[in-house]
Amino acid sequence: ALAKTPTTESGSVTLVGAGAGDAGLLTLNALRALNEADIILYDRLVSDTVLQMARRDAEQIEVGKSATGHSVRQEDIHTLMLQHARAGQRVVRLKGGDPFVFGRGGEELEFLRTHGIPYEVIPGITAALACAAYAGIPLTHRDHAQSLCLITAHCQSSLDTLNWAALAQERQTLAFYMGVAGLPTIQQRLCEAGRAETT
Repeated sequence: ALAKTPTTESGSVTLVGAGAGDAGLLTLNALRALNEADIILYDRLVSDTVLQMARRDAEQIEVGKSATGHSVRQEDIHTLMLQHARAGQRVVRLKGGDPFVFGRGGEELEFLRTHGIPYEVIPGITAALACAAYAGIPLTHRDHAQSLCLITAHCQSSLDTLNWAALAQERQTLAFYMGVAGLPTIQQRLCEAGRAETT
């Protein structure tokens, strides 16, 4: 686990990365946490096959976010974690990919620390790593890509604050998360900054 506070007789929260959808990518620590959980607060992107691996009597509550549909406010997720942990329950906050890669895990960790809730963090395989590996695409390569940059394209303001000149440099791999809607803008900005159109 990445981070852990001492557990007590009171409840706790474990931030768990569910990986990129394939249940086979779950870590053993993630599986352990799912089997020990009393409450599972899970994101919309967590697959049903992952949820089926949890303890059968654990309560599962969807707290996912969607750009176009039902969305649970982050403050409400914080409240649920706090209420259940203070009630003495073992809470798993199950997040798609890795909790700390565009998953707001950092915000949730800060909240838990502020409120003195015992926690553990279990990393997950993020989408960029899993998708590239399954497609047979190395993200780094001695002859072609010396670095990897993970970038969010979730909102227009995030695209406006990026250093496009730095991103346009060659010999690096760029992995844009939540970038489908902004793809034309991403392509345009990279080309304007000097990235080859054939990239």
